Amino acid sequence: MILFLTEMWERFSFYGMRALLVLYLTQHFLFGPAEAQGIYAAYGALVYLMPVVGGMLADKYLGSRKAVIIGAVLLVAGHFTMAFEGTGAREFLTVGGTEYRLEVEGRDTDRQIFAVNGDERVPIRVTPEGISTVQLETVGTKAATLGTEPSAALSADSAAVGVAEAMTGQTPVGAADPAANIVVAQASGFPATIPAGGYTLRTERDLDAEPTLFLALSLIIVGVGFLKANISTVVGSLYDANDPRRDAGFTLFYVGINLGAVLATSLCAWLGIEYGWAYGFGLAGIGMLFGLATFIFGQSWLEGRGEPREPERLSRRSFLGLPFEAIFWIGGLIAVFPTWLLMQRHELIASILPWLAGIIFAVVVGYTVIKLKGAERSRMLVAQVLIFFSVLFWALFEQAGSSLTLFADQSTEMPSWFNAAQTQTFNPGIIVIFGPLLAALWVWLARRNLEPSTPVKFSMGLMFVGAGFLVLTWAAANAANVDFRVPLLFLFLTYFLHTMGELCLSPVGLSMITKLSVDRVVGMMMGVWFLSSSVAHIAAGVIAQATATDTVAGVVTSPELALATYGSIFGTIGWVGVGVGVLLLLISPILKKGMAGVR
Repeated sequence: MILFLTEMWERFSFYGMRALLVLYLTQHFLFGPAEAQGIYAAYGALVYLMPVVGGMLADKYLGSRKAVIIGAVLLVAGHFTMAFEGTGAREFLTVGGTEYRLEVEGRDTDRQIFAVNGDERVPIRVTPEGISTVQLETVGTKAATLGTEPSAALSADSAAVGVAEAMTGQTPVGAADPAANIVVAQASGFPATIPAGGYTLRTERDLDAEPTLFLALSLIIVGVGFLKANISTVVGSLYDANDPRRDAGFTLFYVGINLGAVLATSLCAWLGIEYGWAYGFGLAGIGMLFGLATFIFGQSWLEGRGEPREPERLSRRSFLGLPFEAIFWIGGLIAVFPTWLLMQRHELIASILPWLAGIIFAVVVGYTVIKLKGAERSRMLVAQVLIFFSVLFWALFEQAGSSLTLFADQSTEMPSWFNAAQTQTFNPGIIVIFGPLLAALWVWLARRNLEPSTPVKFSMGLMFVGAGFLVLTWAAANAANVDFRVPLLFLFLTYFLHTMGELCLSPVGLSMITKLSVDRVVGMMMGVWFLSSSVAHIAAGVIAQATATDTVAGVVTSPELALATYGSIFGTIGWVGVGVGVLLLLISPILKKGMAGVR
């Protein structure tokens, strides 16, 4: 229960921030979609690389429990730092020698761009063909265009309010201040249309807030490194290797993760989009603080599990007279600095990490072949083969935080009570509902010797995730409306299939690592499991960047091209996922034999 609740709050903070991150990068800091997805990929890659180091430190020195506490403290600091958003980047439009500042109202799918120069405020639409002014059809306090004489503006507003009253029987919100509700088809001084090439754009970055953003992400990355692999290791220590409740236990632990995620993606996403980014990120920080408190005050319930191998060693005085344990706290803070530098040069991560991961994986394989014998060797090799296949699964699945979030924002019909960030509620919500059912199913099948083997479950995961993308490919070609948006139902179906795949693979994968790995390196192997997600995030970033199309002030310029691009890329990766899943299914009997009696 303590591990369930700790991970629930930790995931509340993590997924609450993740739901907003790509939208925050594209709308507040005005990174282009490809750049934002590159940053997200680098962040995700490092988040899953650091547990390799954290697992090793816990195995050899700290023990899992102390590592979790260090990680939780860093995570609290990181999530609260995300709430310091600065002023954000600004984009400027120059037309005929006059420069206009571009302002965007709203954070949801109905965002409107305004060109502002002094008192002149013109609603515009930017397309690949050029720029045109927009006649606002609704009245609202935020939809104001100044460019006429005040008296004419008030007359126009009064007429608009009168029409709205006649249609609805109610005075529109904000009508008490007529000057704030002006609707004008074309403002004086701004051309009605501007062809492509007839204007220039420039972006002014927020150079004060961007370093703070990357500092916050770096604190989270290092914190996850200490916490993530090690809390899963403590869960594994609750069960014997062949305990039939093991997979079910990990699945229920996974439900805890996703209970936190569904709360976060509902509440943090709603606050961030509706009231401001700082509110969403701040709530995520509060969630992590609850997680830290839960773990600290629930120590007695763990009954000594996750303790260091040599507790007395950690209390000895060492460098500068400090206790040996303090070195790891200081080291964690020091590690934030190089991570901060890397996040500001995320292209380096994409270039270097695959090679680094390959070296680490080769070392683990070499250790297995040289140092281990018999059943231990064959089990470890099977674990490594399944880790290799999991890279493709995570590369596809992790589109959720990047391309699927932008697909929700750019190409999905969104009801008024729901926003693009909240679509990430689908995945954890489905897990909370279906996770316990699937856990019960595995136990029920195991009692009758009918449970699919771990390799078969992995193949099912790959086929499900591939099929999910094929749903969106079909919808993009056949179900889009005149605004080139598909019904939300299709995105939900995609997340449903992806979640079924995740339930087949991810909790079972965590369990597989703890029961196939040799005891003395189980922390390191858990880290290698997360390393597969690290490499997958780089691959996911490449895929997501292929879906990117042009934006101005965070608003896509060609919805038609955006939808067509998503449909094409999703179709390709969907068929790859299904095909590789079938291949894994065909070789699963060989892998099952190599597991040497482990279920």
